[in-house]
Amino acid sequence: MKWKIGFRTIKTAIGTGLAVAFAEWLGLRYFISAGVIATLCIQTSRKKSYETAWDRFVACLVVVPIAVGIFLLLGYNPLALTLILLLSIPLLVYLKLKDSILTSNLIMFHLYIEQSITTSFLLNELGILAIGIFFGLIINFYMPHSDKKLIEYQVKIEDNFRKILHEMAVYLCKGESDWTGSEILETAKWIKDAKELALISKENKSDEKEKYFHRYFKMRSRQFDILERIMPMVSHLPRTVPQGKRIAEFLERISSAVHPGNTADLHLEELYSMMKEFKEQPLPKTREEFETRAILLQLVHEMERYLMIKKYLVDHGYKKPGKGTLSSTTSSKG
Repeated sequence: MKWKIGFRTIKTAIGTGLAVAFAEWLGLRYFISAGVIATLCIQTSRKKSYETAWDRFVACLVVVPIAVGIFLLLGYNPLALTLILLLSIPLLVYLKLKDSILTSNLIMFHLYIEQSITTSFLLNELGILAIGIFFGLIINFYMPHSDKKLIEYQVKIEDNFRKILHEMAVYLCKGESDWTGSEILETAKWIKDAKELALISKENKSDEKEKYFHRYFKMRSRQFDILERIMPMVSHLPRTVPQGKRIAEFLERISSAVHPGNTADLHLEELYSMMKEFKEQPLPKTREEFETRAILLQLVHEMERYLMIKKYLVDHGYKKPGKGTLSSTTSSKG
């Protein structure tokens, strides 16, 4: 397995080291805890870091009064410690602060070790918390651009869309295919990874470009679901069905249209014309003809959904500030 150090790992190491060094330089007790808090605050995006920092601060405000009250009532002993955890953990979970349990427990354990509540102790803990959060947020402020990687995903996914549509068209024409279907698994993984990266990018920089990529990969995900539903329909159509060639030609044109140009409206018009032709044909006379007609009808309706999803993104497309639509520079509308 290839060993490497990721960018987030580097930031975590630097942020933790700076937090510990600064807390120690100030002479704070339990200064190592500042590093723990900084580590917990360094997340995959700025938004998550801000949310994490705030949640940890609130969790401490919730748990410290509980701990102080129980320690004063029962003394500093394991029974009191157990009771504090029994009360505070469910409360933090209820308040949706379960990820902040460790931070609040650190402060509570310090209080248990000190076995006294003084102004200097409270200021010490506040300093540790503030330093950890501060360095966690500062070090996480810089986020590398994801545009290049997102565009790479975009190109690869569109290439596979073209391949999948083309192979379905080939099968409808010939009734057989030597296609392995490897693009299906690849596309599913790439879309999943791209959506996650686009969401992180959007949380880091909420400008039009990041919003566009987020919506774009959500669109591709919905279209891919439709392609997965269509494939079994194509495989169940009889080889001799007369409408098969018509649909194959249509799928081939759709395959060629997976590119920056906006052809959704044009293809929808062709699809509606084809649907009209199918409806005007004689009624099925056998069970096989009836089942075939049902599959055809379902298939064209799925293709209508496929195109409408694309049309929605085109009609509500985001623009790059000062550079026109994003689709003018990237493959985004097919």
